[in-house]
Amino acid sequence: MQPGSCSPADRRLSALARHLKGSSASAAMDHRTTLSASPTSGFDAAGSVFGHLARAPEDPILGVTVAYNKDPSPVKLNLGVGAYRTEEGKPLVLNVVRRAEQTLVNDSSRIKEYLPIVGLADFNKLSAKLIFGADSPAIQENRVTTVQCLSGTGSLRVGAEFLAKHYHQRTIYIPMPTWGNHPKVFTLAGLSVKTYRYYDPATRGLNFRGLLEDLGSAPSGAIVLLHACAHNPTGVDPTLGQWAQIKLLMRSKGLLPFFDSAYQGFASGNLDEDAQSVRMFVADGGECLVAQSYAKNMGLYGERVGALSIVCKTADVASRVESQLKLVIRPMYSNPPIHGASIVATILKDRNMFHDWTIELKVMADRIISMRQQLFDALSSRAILSCPSKSS
Repeated sequence: MQPGSCSPADRRLSALARHLKGSSASAAMDHRTTLSASPTSGFDAAGSVFGHLARAPEDPILGVTVAYNKDPSPVKLNLGVGAYRTEEGKPLVLNVVRRAEQTLVNDSSRIKEYLPIVGLADFNKLSAKLIFGADSPAIQENRVTTVQCLSGTGSLRVGAEFLAKHYHQRTIYIPMPTWGNHPKVFTLAGLSVKTYRYYDPATRGLNFRGLLEDLGSAPSGAIVLLHACAHNPTGVDPTLGQWAQIKLLMRSKGLLPFFDSAYQGFASGNLDEDAQSVRMFVADGGECLVAQSYAKNMGLYGERVGALSIVCKTADVASRVESQLKLVIRPMYSNPPIHGASIVATILKDRNMFHDWTIELKVMADRIISMRQQLFDALSSRAILSCPSKSS
């Protein structure tokens, strides 16, 4: 290899490293360039009305998979999209998901009619119960409205569109760094995106002081995006004590929490433990939004199944909120698909299937934690990775 040159794999890993570090504020906010319209110039030489279009860059996350699929190396690893893989690097379909699908296939009474605009009723009810808890006063008092959406991204977009139309503040604060799609989703919905400090590279931990300072200086009523657990991309979560301080600050300033719950059960292996941050904010009777995804914890990546829940002050307000959510969804995709939601509902309402799901989920979470530790130990033993000092 020529001096100074590097392999495609090295270049991909370097690009991924820059992404995981946040790639600076400009990279995290690159939606201003990637989403800009191409200059119009009429017809090109071939006569196409689209001849003026520039070629858009690959998505910084999904583009890694494109490069991975093109690379002929037999020892390649895909460190881009967050999808669980077996020891052989193959996609995994959970056993309980296979059973649920077979149950659906065997049910000759099932039909393929359109779902209501808000989605499958059982799915919505069970999703709210999963994230808020079976004994949640908000659910018992009918203060929660839940609508089925197209996985996590769709849930975030529907929530953002609703807020842009009906909430008095149009500014949302997102952590730095965060999932690369967050700023694009919120910007295209009509919200103004700002950031708050979150990760401290020096300690490889939470920049809690910076977080509190930035949220403390946010305007009253601003929306704040919070990762419910397993922060993407750092994996660094606040402690329960820190969550309590964050809630106290946000409630005192009237900041509106918008939780992204993409990894419930994946962070700790326990569904209830990974929902503690959300339930803490709901317990005081305050309002919030929660976007849920079943891509990771049920492995239903391609089914695009998720939910948006909005917790309101009263049942009457919740009912009116749902009526307005329908007006957001109807012109966007009319109504959601039935199959993925039926799989989730089948598992959540069957005691045996639910139990088996929690076991499979715990196995996946434990394996991820173990593999991370093994990677850390291997890199440390080769002096590739330096640890922050205890004093820091």
